[in-house]
Amino acid sequence: MNSATGLIRSLRPEQWTKNLVVFGALVFSKNFTDIHLIELSIVVFGLFCIASSSVYLLNDVLDYKRDRVHPRKSKRPIASGVVSRSAASMLSILFAVAAMLIAWVFLNPQTLLLLVSYLVLNILYSVALKKIVILDVMTIAGGFVIRAIAGGIAIDVPISSWLVVCTLLLALFLGFGKRRHELESLKDIASEHRAILEHYSVYFLDQMITIVTSAVVVAYTFYTLSPEVEQKLGVEHLEISVPFVMYGIFRYLYLIHKKEKGGSPSRVLLTDFPLLLDVLLWFATVLVLMSI
Repeated sequence: MNSATGLIRSLRPEQWTKNLVVFGALVFSKNFTDIHLIELSIVVFGLFCIASSSVYLLNDVLDYKRDRVHPRKSKRPIASGVVSRSAASMLSILFAVAAMLIAWVFLNPQTLLLLVSYLVLNILYSVALKKIVILDVMTIAGGFVIRAIAGGIAIDVPISSWLVVCTLLLALFLGFGKRRHELESLKDIASEHRAILEHYSVYFLDQMITIVTSAVVVAYTFYTLSPEVEQKLGVEHLEISVPFVMYGIFRYLYLIHKKEKGGSPSRVLLTDFPLLLDVLLWFATVLVLMSI
């Protein structure tokens, strides 16, 4: 693997699926047939892909020593020495500046502010917040919320509190699941890879996962049954999509506990066919219900 290929790998394009959350407002506001708003949403998605890659590069530069003790992350281009830290740092800065400039030209000021907030939050995470127990996962979840809100602000759609709550809870679920996987898979060297893992235990994380799992299902169910949502969107029987959400949550828990997966939610989504099919069926069901 040469340095150019290594730089591309360091951008972690497989992680860009996380940025699909920006389309939430477009779908749940029933604007998914408006070409102009679709184009704006795609721009927002692209910008957060650029911004998130900037953050991934920064993280790999700062964590290269710890990544070297991880069985999988030690093979990352920066940790393995294929890509120099100086080159990665320069590309990280270039991507961050490019994302902000493009947002300034093509999107409204509020979306630009949210993009900057996302970058600042992740820089704070990389430097300090990842060292604070519980707050580390909440910071990651905050990044998902910012992306969801940006998707709505960019297309001038009022942000539903339900969208924010469901996004936050789902992100917390994935975040605590990732910490559990790291703790279980790394065993005695877990704290060498990520110092904050010293303050977690499998039992404690299982308690947190249980709480957010229940909260995700309840919050989404209440959202689908809300008279306010039905009246605002003119959608009936959105609760039909609830079983897909429940199966997705339960399937992910199965993968964490029985298959020892969960270290990378994006990788799990793309490689586990039952989970991927469930997500696609959920999305298709929502689109059909929104179109009726």
